[in-house]
Amino acid sequence: MAGMMHLMVHNYNEIVESRKDPMVDSWFLMSSPVPVLSILGFYLYFVLKLGPQLMATRKAFNLQRILVAYNFYQVVFSLWLCTMPFRVGAMSYIFKHSCQPANQQGSPFSIAVSNGAWWYFFSKIVELLDTVFFVLRKKQNQVTFLHVYHHTITALFSWGYLKFLPGEQGVVIGCLNSVVHVIMYFYYMVAAMGPKYQKYIWWKKYMTWIQL
Repeated sequence: MAGMMHLMVHNYNEIVESRKDPMVDSWFLMSSPVPVLSILGFYLYFVLKLGPQLMATRKAFNLQRILVAYNFYQVVFSLWLCTMPFRVGAMSYIFKHSCQPANQQGSPFSIAVSNGAWWYFFSKIVELLDTVFFVLRKKQNQVTFLHVYHHTITALFSWGYLKFLPGEQGVVIGCLNSVVHVIMYFYYMVAAMGPKYQKYIWWKKYMTWIQL
């Protein structure tokens, strides 16, 4: 058994070392899978077990101001993120070099793209707070399997993309996702501002279509 475990660890390390992008090793949360897996593990434990237990005998927190500020931050951050590919020239590069190998690692362009990918990954970590706020407001019915699965997988996949698949291949998807988040978090921000602002989100019925 010990020999098999040693072999598994050796093979894992060999695969990781041969496929990883060494440039991002020193970046925050990127040295190994342990930090991100720890964050996601605690996230799942809190939103599925610890949080509901703690809130069972407590009143729901009034987080209106926090939610308005949080959603405003997400709107601004997502807007900044979706414009980044245009500012570093990633979009023009993709349209001119479609179906070409990824740009050379270590070049100023590839560093800029990887930097954008890290911020995208970081945004997925911050978005875990969406679920935490549901729990603190005793909205456990909104902590659905699909919601938790989505937040967990997007954080994990964005980490894996940056770690093992550097390049501009995922820029378009990341940009489109950020555009959707600008709209989505703007809606959440207005909704959190109270009933008198509900008339300004008449387009609520289109939100699901936009997210899809």
